[in-house]
Amino acid sequence: MRPLMPTFAVVALVLAGVAEAGDISGQWARGDGNARVQIAPCGSDICAVNTWIKPGTPKEKEGDKLVMSIKQDAEGRYSGTAFDPQRDMSYRLTVTVSGNKMTTKGCVVAGLLCKGVDWTRVN
Repeated sequence: MRPLMPTFAVVALVLAGVAEAGDISGQWARGDGNARVQIAPCGSDICAVNTWIKPGTPKEKEGDKLVMSIKQDAEGRYSGTAFDPQRDMSYRLTVTVSGNKMTTKGCVVAGLLCKGVDWTRVN
């Protein structure tokens, strides 16, 4: 008979990896290299705050905040709305996190205009 302990250890490691894969909190670098954000809870929402902006990047600055009212589903995706107080704009938002990669997709005008952005977790 095979011992059960190694099987339980493998299952625990797999489950821990799944939980980590969907974790949105932390420091993220935008795929174009022009920005970094810190994502963390802020009250009952989640906020993304610019912590670094590449010099010369128009219309963005350190400290700009995006307030996200999003919930995680069974597949690990987050969806809901986001509010950008600097531009007084609201978006429909979906966020997919897989390990150290994240993709955000924001839509305006009833979902007719959408933009996706890739991010990499910064350690």
